[in-house]
Amino acid sequence: MTSLVRMIPAAPSAIALMHFSNRLTFETDCSDVHASQQAGEVDFVLVDTRGPLAFERGHVPGAINLPGRLLCAEQLAGYAPSTLFVVYCAGPHCNGANKAAVKLAALGYPVKEMIGGVTGWLDEGFELDTPAQEPVVRTVSCDC
Repeated sequence: MTSLVRMIPAAPSAIALMHFSNRLTFETDCSDVHASQQAGEVDFVLVDTRGPLAFERGHVPGAINLPGRLLCAEQLAGYAPSTLFVVYCAGPHCNGANKAAVKLAALGYPVKEMIGGVTGWLDEGFELDTPAQEPVVRTVSCDC
């Protein structure tokens, strides 16, 4: 009897190596962003692609708010073409970060997605920047 896992065979090692290596050129995770921040090695611009209200309620420390639906060349005029943008949205249930990544790439910027978004950040146990005296709301909206 074959398990459901083995029903479709795994890719040969060389193909798996290429696939997973390629994924890392498109993605980073919350832990790597946090570790880079803690080490003072922030050589990227962290972008929260949610709407302003969602951003105001709580966002990853150090992030700027560039709502994906409003992202345009004029907003990015002050950034060098080599600037690496790391985008995130509410979480894995939302594709707002992907939509923003498409816009950034179309404008010629290197871009990665912080997989997990706000949900992943909180799942890792990291704090959000929130308005003073306001508790973090676990339900994360994107407004993207």
